[in-house]
Amino acid sequence: MSACPTLTTERLILRPFEESDLDAYTAIVTSPEVRAALHLPDGFSRADAWIDMAKWLGQWELRGTGQWAVVDKSGGTLLGRAGLNLPERPDWPGIEVGWTMDPKQWGHGYANEAATCAVEYGFDVVGADGLFSVILPENTRSIAVAMRLGFTFVEERVMAHFSEMPHGIWRRGRDEWQPWPERPAVRKPSPSGR
Repeated sequence: MSACPTLTTERLILRPFEESDLDAYTAIVTSPEVRAALHLPDGFSRADAWIDMAKWLGQWELRGTGQWAVVDKSGGTLLGRAGLNLPERPDWPGIEVGWTMDPKQWGHGYANEAATCAVEYGFDVVGADGLFSVILPENTRSIAVAMRLGFTFVEERVMAHFSEMPHGIWRRGRDEWQPWPERPAVRKPSPSGR
């Protein structure tokens, strides 16, 4: 059994990554748009995508945070990933809410819906006092999602893992997390995690 729970929203299933996701996930993270947004090297490969999926599953096991495979509830298509990230980096601000969606799915609100679920999970289940998003200033689409989620800009910081340019650090506190009408309904995980 995985430590990664399975959650649902109105249109999405957020579940642990599975071996069968590898081809679709590789296509997403090697797309020119995602490689540019995340500054992934041109040589980012299927093997790197597999390591990425394993990293998220491992983080769920070790820290109770990680990213979910985001799947379309109606058709079962892998749309991307979203969730919570707490890497072992000395200059990391805290638990990050992050998302990466298939460029073919951009503009449909999936990142917002999945990230909203991650924010709720971070506050209600993980018990975080504050959540962060770490976004390169050129990534205007992700900045727009963070702003829709109520995150506010805190600072620009050059991160040790990526010294080429500063990242914007965005934050939302638990005391600011209030339900609002457009917030998708989230079903809590069962005790079995499924």
